[in-house]
Amino acid sequence: MTLVPKREYVILLTGDVLVFVISLWLALALRYLELPNRGFFLQHLTPFTILFIAWIAVFFLAGLYGKHTRLFRNRLPSIILYVQAINISIAALFFFLIPFFGIAPKTLLLLYLAVSCPLIFYWRVNIFPSLRTSRKLKGVLIASGPDIHDMSKEIASDSRYPFEFASIIDTEKAKSHDVIQEACRVAAERSINFFVVDFSDKAIATALPIVYNAAFQKRHFALVDAIDLYQEVFDRMPLSLLQYERVLAGAASSRAYDAMKRIVDIAGAIVVGAVTLIIFPFAALAIKLDDEGPIFITQARVGKYQNPIRIIKFRSMNGNDEGAYGKSGKTELHVTRVGYWLRLLRIDELPQLWNVLVGDLSLVGPRPELPALSGRYSARIPYYDARYLITPGLTGWAQIRHDRDPHHGADIPETKAKLSYDLYYLERRSLLLDIYIILQTVRIVISAKGS
Repeated sequence: MTLVPKREYVILLTGDVLVFVISLWLALALRYLELPNRGFFLQHLTPFTILFIAWIAVFFLAGLYGKHTRLFRNRLPSIILYVQAINISIAALFFFLIPFFGIAPKTLLLLYLAVSCPLIFYWRVNIFPSLRTSRKLKGVLIASGPDIHDMSKEIASDSRYPFEFASIIDTEKAKSHDVIQEACRVAAERSINFFVVDFSDKAIATALPIVYNAAFQKRHFALVDAIDLYQEVFDRMPLSLLQYERVLAGAASSRAYDAMKRIVDIAGAIVVGAVTLIIFPFAALAIKLDDEGPIFITQARVGKYQNPIRIIKFRSMNGNDEGAYGKSGKTELHVTRVGYWLRLLRIDELPQLWNVLVGDLSLVGPRPELPALSGRYSARIPYYDARYLITPGLTGWAQIRHDRDPHHGADIPETKAKLSYDLYYLERRSLLLDIYIILQTVRIVISAKGS
């Protein structure tokens, strides 16, 4: 039983395509001031169907099929307008380069933009939420800790979740016999459909027989691991609930996946390297003209199994950051004028494609850390070394999901947050997830987000 259903994404996708079709019909009606007949509409629908596929891909890259948090919904109007403007540009280029269809819908595309934006917004904000079932599953949460508190608060504050906690038993505050007593009480209620428990909590062991008996008295019942539900809600690992057994179990991977990942790394490094090679002389010239310093720098980093590696980058600072920050915890170096743009467009990372080619790095994986910082983090953050069980990467789950990475400084709290994403990737890594991360990285580079 999954408490965070995936079917809503299918419904969302289907609705978007339907809105595309309706918007085209309305745009044609407005353009010619009459209702389009079947033949005329199909003449336009044929080429637009090809565009619909491209537009869905743009929606995906823009994050419109991600989790719809309250913060994301607040930015939805501007995102839709931005994305649809890109889609219209793609359509204009499509009809210009491929005149095969015999239509040049300049005015039609502008009308389509005006019609589609409010329709997509209305569909996503007003219609789509009403399609979900109004009856929420009721469950019981038996666990404790800061991550559990965050999860219960998130679920209670966002109506998109199709379930709710009728009771929360904090095992840190309640004694063992109180946990048993409360579990007995809620298990007897017919409205309770599931239990979410922290299996590593000793207090759970005494309550499990009660939960077990309750499972045979209900038609629909599920026992859910609190760690699994937390991952579904936040897309990261709850560090406060982790045990070494869980971390080590997540380190295992199939030989087929490892082999395919290596093939993708080599092919990707060759293709991207060949395409971007033309940028290298311009970047080198700009760096040299800026301050006459060296064009490239090499840095020591910690690789897979904590083996030392050296990565190569375009220099973007007035020196080489080796992680020796002293008491301040921050580097005294600064980003150069050219370096700012190299970082913004991720050009400074391009030479690392050579590291991918030789196997020191992967396209996707945890960020390779400086040895000086790695030692500090390993001593102060539990499970930190688990990220070295896989090859570090040019991009990764933490890099696209955690935007407060402590660049050129030591930051324990933010590194813990980043680690929660790295451990999520460690457990759930797959070729599909790798492809998703690469596509999202492309989106970030195109939008010049971060530095």
